[in-house]
Amino acid sequence: MSQFDLLGTTRFWPLFWTQLFGALNDNIYKNALVIFIAFTLADRMSVNGSLLVVVAGGVFILPFFLFSAFAGQLADRFEKACLIRRIKIAEIIIMCFAAAGFIGQSLTVLLGVLFLMGTQSAFFGPLKYGILPQHLHEEELTGGNGLVQMGTYLAILGGTMIGGVLVASGDWGPVYVSVTVVAVAVIGWYVSRSIPYAAASDASLLIDWNILRQTCRIVAYSMSDKAIFLIIIAISWFWFIGATFLSLVPGYTRGVLAGNEHVATLLLTAFSIGIGTGSLLCEKLSRGRIEPGLVPIGAIGLSLFSLDLFFTGVPGAAHVTEVDATVFLTHATYWRVLVDLIMIGLFGGIYIVPLFALLQHRAERHHRARVIAATNILNALFMVGSALVTTFLIRDAVPIPMIFLFVAATNAIVSGLIFCLYGEFTRNFIRMLQIGFQIRNRR
Repeated sequence: MSQFDLLGTTRFWPLFWTQLFGALNDNIYKNALVIFIAFTLADRMSVNGSLLVVVAGGVFILPFFLFSAFAGQLADRFEKACLIRRIKIAEIIIMCFAAAGFIGQSLTVLLGVLFLMGTQSAFFGPLKYGILPQHLHEEELTGGNGLVQMGTYLAILGGTMIGGVLVASGDWGPVYVSVTVVAVAVIGWYVSRSIPYAAASDASLLIDWNILRQTCRIVAYSMSDKAIFLIIIAISWFWFIGATFLSLVPGYTRGVLAGNEHVATLLLTAFSIGIGTGSLLCEKLSRGRIEPGLVPIGAIGLSLFSLDLFFTGVPGAAHVTEVDATVFLTHATYWRVLVDLIMIGLFGGIYIVPLFALLQHRAERHHRARVIAATNILNALFMVGSALVTTFLIRDAVPIPMIFLFVAATNAIVSGLIFCLYGEFTRNFIRMLQIGFQIRNRR
């Protein structure tokens, strides 16, 4: 059975489209808000637009620290499909507040909505990844996770573009954004009504309302299983790398490539397409199995193409005052940059998909959603770490290509340590190489 056949099954397609519309709405709103802050509210309120954008990023991430532990408990305690539908109803209400914030140009309301969206995402994550092993067979987990990752990054790309275009549509831009986010939320809720029943993993669980205590408890539980914890660290490391590249591309485009906003969009598109392609390739490369051996392949590719991006240097056409997308696509060195970002995304997809499938398969059924919640907490921590490290390096005038070199080197070190501590990655990688050589010799 091909992974695309899952899109025709009731077990999978409602969840796939529900999460895709949710990710799409998140990114329409976030990108529209960033541009609205930078080009409208900052001038009107006479405040630093860049600082507001940083604050907005923190407001969105904060709920993952605050509520992930509670969200994991709920996802294990109650039937998941019903919880997802309630979350989608909450999204509709939140987007109505977003519409009021945009139309009324209220920064307080818009940031409050951003916090609520982060909260909603924190609650949806354990449900999304916790329900997949209940609806998919073991041999379908890699393909299903690949489709989910592909859909998520296409939604990120689409939402970023749609949000930017709509909010920049003159005086009516905020209205267009408002109508769109409410409409997408309604569509997401409607699709979620078709998600099949998914029984509670632990119906006897007593909910602990102490957020700090439960956060410490689920992280400690995840750390008690060495294999699970190393898988979580590997997943969080991917988010560190991904967040670093996404934050650097706009500055790299302007400061190194002399490109305009269309070139930045092109590079971000290439990165997202790469991740989507790599995510889909996992099912074929693993032959339908949960294959830990793909993770070292992904890690090697990430370092090699990050290194190549460093060696690319400043393209020969960089003397042009401003490079647009047409000029960009006519120079071979620029194409090298484009290919590097596509391949970084592709190997990122190959790296992350088997990790999620492995986590879902290895986590004990009664604690699966809480383990995923712990993953979300550490993901958020690593993304904050990425922002701090990147800010520190840029503040110290480290050139962006040098940061790419830093990413390549630290990825080799961190991944190498993980593979040494959890030998299954290395053993399966060697086995895959041996099989590949045997097939080649037969030919």
